[in-house]
Amino acid sequence: MKIIKYALFAGVVGLAACGGGNDSSKATDQPAAEEQKATTPAVSEGVTLEITGDDVMKFDKAELRAKAGQKVTLTLHHSGKLAKEAMGHNVVILKSGTDVAAFAAKAVEAKANDYFPESEAANVIAHTKLVGGGESTTIEFTAPEAGTYPFICSFPGHYGFMKGDFIVE
Repeated sequence: MKIIKYALFAGVVGLAACGGGNDSSKATDQPAAEEQKATTPAVSEGVTLEITGDDVMKFDKAELRAKAGQKVTLTLHHSGKLAKEAMGHNVVILKSGTDVAAFAAKAVEAKANDYFPESEAANVIAHTKLVGGGESTTIEFTAPEAGTYPFICSFPGHYGFMKGDFIVE
């Protein structure tokens, strides 16, 4: 009889420790999952990014962010007053591993193509056209796989100052 009481007692304690079949643990996990869904944007929603260059060869941002596979709308503004022939700006997002200095050297020779060397197109994720003071331009592209990608202005002499990272999560 003592063994039966001990077995019953152990069973009750075991059920209590396991939650006794009560689904309260499931009820508390579900709102967290629903809350996470509401705060995590879907990749298909896209992201709008803006960056501004000025007459002293500076971008206002050194970092742009998106999620892998996300549609990116990127707008470049030129807040200066100088014409694009004197102080033009663009944004060129390069693939990882691209030699930025070598790319920029080839860009110098591509004046007829707004300083975008077509021979280097395979090393480019996306690029805007060249704009002058008071102008803006917008492009759309799909963010590549997760990683960090350099971006520059390819106007001669600008890449050393006008650069940053496009971070894809």
